[in-house]
Amino acid sequence: MATERILIVDDEETLCEVLKLNLENEGYDVDIAFSAEEALTLDLRSYSLILLDIMMGEISGIKMAKMLKADVTTANIPIIFCTARDTEDDMIMGLNLGADDYIMKPYTIRNVIARVKSVLRRTASHKGNYVSAEKLNRLVVDGLCLDLEFKRCIVDGEEVKLARKEFELLAYLIQHRGKICSREQILNRVWSDEVVVLDRTIDVNITRLRSKIGAYGSYIVTRSGFGYGFRD
Repeated sequence: MATERILIVDDEETLCEVLKLNLENEGYDVDIAFSAEEALTLDLRSYSLILLDIMMGEISGIKMAKMLKADVTTANIPIIFCTARDTEDDMIMGLNLGADDYIMKPYTIRNVIARVKSVLRRTASHKGNYVSAEKLNRLVVDGLCLDLEFKRCIVDGEEVKLARKEFELLAYLIQHRGKICSREQILNRVWSDEVVVLDRTIDVNITRLRSKIGAYGSYIVTRSGFGYGFRD
């Protein structure tokens, strides 16, 4: 019997219960979330596959998929979109986001089960080729991701433009997560190429960073008289 865990994310409760029952009959361990918001409170890393509706509440299936693919810890979890959006453009958009399959409603349970088995077989055969977070050269904290190779900052699936020093400052703080870094340490690391830099420069960049990275701005902590850090 299969031991894979599957998460169904859909706001149609009856449909979810039917899918859950039939997938459990196939031997899968199945959980349900009735919104993307609810799904994001779960340990998504523990799932082998996510069945994801597109048209939901404030966080759509598209936005949730972007968030998952932007986070190294969840980027390799296969996603199957199950949705009433049935145009070719919708399907292409979903697949371009990195979805592994796209099932249009209304659908038969047999079709869903067959697609689930196919995707799980395919992804299982490629698990040995997955690249670790370290090799991907990314720093990831929840929905905040810094791509060190391409110099990009992703916040909850959306790219945020950072100036060079802002990017380097944020990367330095995350790399020393859980510690307070003194102003001298930050200046020596981030502004090592500058002749004269005022302490106020750090403060200004910290303020800008907090504003740009949204909710994750609260992760940057200030210890008066000591310096700055990025909380665990």
